[in-house]
Amino acid sequence: MFKTIVLMLIAVTAGTVGDLLLAKGMKELGDLSTMNLRGIMEVALRAMTEWKIVVGTAMLALFFFLWLAVLSWEDLSVALPLQALNYVLVALLAKYLLHEQVSPLRWAGIILVCIGVMLITKSSADTKQTATELATVSSNESETRG
Repeated sequence: MFKTIVLMLIAVTAGTVGDLLLAKGMKELGDLSTMNLRGIMEVALRAMTEWKIVVGTAMLALFFFLWLAVLSWEDLSVALPLQALNYVLVALLAKYLLHEQVSPLRWAGIILVCIGVMLITKSSADTKQTATELATVSSNESETRG
């Protein structure tokens, strides 16, 4: 479980930084909803050379490959809730780097999400311990019968 938590913290950080860079880069390039097709194409070409968008995309790719690694050994019902930790990072980085307003109600929701993630992580450890104990008992019973 420790391996899962460490890798998910790295993955979530990479994904959050990637999202932050993409948001900042796109805000600097302009609002696509007010542009015609030609304007959108020009922005798309500029986006390919904008360092924030290139690095943001690379960070999201890193997140994706770390996510695949975690899925190779951890249950989805445990791993997926760990992604919710990005809510904390997004709120902090958006507040201090993008100067967005984060309301007290949003902070309360983030705290509740974190509590839920802790409960899910704890339940996974308890379930694996119980499964190991049951397997040991079953193995011992088989040996005494045989």
